[in-house]
Amino acid sequence: MRPVLPPWSGTLAAKSAAFITVMCCALAALLGVLVHVQVTNQTVGQARDQALQRLAQATQRYEAGDTLRRGAGVDPPELPGELRELAVAGDRGTMVGDREGRPTMWAAGPVDGERALAVAVDYSQQARTIEGLDRAIVWSSALAIGATLLVGAFAVTRVTRRLHTTARVARRISAGDLDARVNDPRTGARRQASAQDEVAAVAAALDSMAASLQGKLQAEQRFTADVAHELRTPLTGLHAAAELLPPGRPTELVRDRVAALRTLTEDLLEISRLDTGRERVELDTEQLGPLAERAVRAAGDGTEVRVVRDLSVETDRRRLERVLGNLVANAHKHGRGPVVLTVDGPVVTVRDHGDGFPEYLVAHGPQRFRTEGGTRGHGLGLTIARGQAEVLGARLEFANAPEGGAVATLRLAAE
Repeated sequence: MRPVLPPWSGTLAAKSAAFITVMCCALAALLGVLVHVQVTNQTVGQARDQALQRLAQATQRYEAGDTLRRGAGVDPPELPGELRELAVAGDRGTMVGDREGRPTMWAAGPVDGERALAVAVDYSQQARTIEGLDRAIVWSSALAIGATLLVGAFAVTRVTRRLHTTARVARRISAGDLDARVNDPRTGARRQASAQDEVAAVAAALDSMAASLQGKLQAEQRFTADVAHELRTPLTGLHAAAELLPPGRPTELVRDRVAALRTLTEDLLEISRLDTGRERVELDTEQLGPLAERAVRAAGDGTEVRVVRDLSVETDRRRLERVLGNLVANAHKHGRGPVVLTVDGPVVTVRDHGDGFPEYLVAHGPQRFRTEGGTRGHGLGLTIARGQAEVLGARLEFANAPEGGAVATLRLAAE
């Protein structure tokens, strides 16, 4: 089972800090080891040469029968055993050991058969030099790592701050704020000729995409509004002409199609008004239960209303009835009965028992002029319902029940 890491461990700043720390520690350790080994070899080499030189002098004095100087002797008790064995075997050597509790460089060589002549050179100063060097390496490495981390954190924070700004703007655009822009100063006109960093390139690409998307959506909205307005005048005349036709089956068909076309035109006009984002609500206090019952009666018979918990809300009655009416009409048109509208506090659900919503609608919401499965319609009813819900400050969600059927959930802001 893989361990669960904390959320902060996945951020770019945390990963960069960890990488910088590991690299600094590795580099400091490598340089520290190299310096330690180099200085230690040099210090030990000098002490060894001095000890061997004194050993040669002591050997000459011993062979000449002169008295040995201080620090020289035959088989001294403090002589390390390994060095004694080496000397007794006929070789000369050196070894760092202790003498009277102090670091000492020993040098020993053979004399008189199985005896060892040894000299001791004080190694305290060299040992303190190496210890001081090691402490200096540790402190300087810690200081260098800290300084590097501070500089690296500052540099990475600047980058991550710009990335967070870009991501925040992208979320605003996704939420519908098409005027949102990053406006990174590094993407200005003066920067175009010079090389841009990667974050500036992403910001510029996002701003360009947002501008292009905004232009296309605005063109689509203008087209929708213009078509609806242009259709309104001839449809009025067509409706008047249809009313003058003599009674009969052909007249009924013409009037039915004219009525459908007028409904479509009115829906397009309503969508164009919602697209402008300038719709204003007329708030009043309403009881959800009675309001839902009125909306169901206006949409037609065959819908069961269940009031689990009634609630008084401050809302625009006309717009809320429009939302609930469209949800109920959609359930009857594209689903199967029974259709149930449930009021549970500020949450209103409309449930049918048909095949459920298409996958694209559950994932991305309703899209105008898109239907699936050969169903009749233009995809405008749910689009209007969601638009009116946004004007009311409510949230409209679409899902499919596990046992089958479509579920539309409207969450209102309670008083």
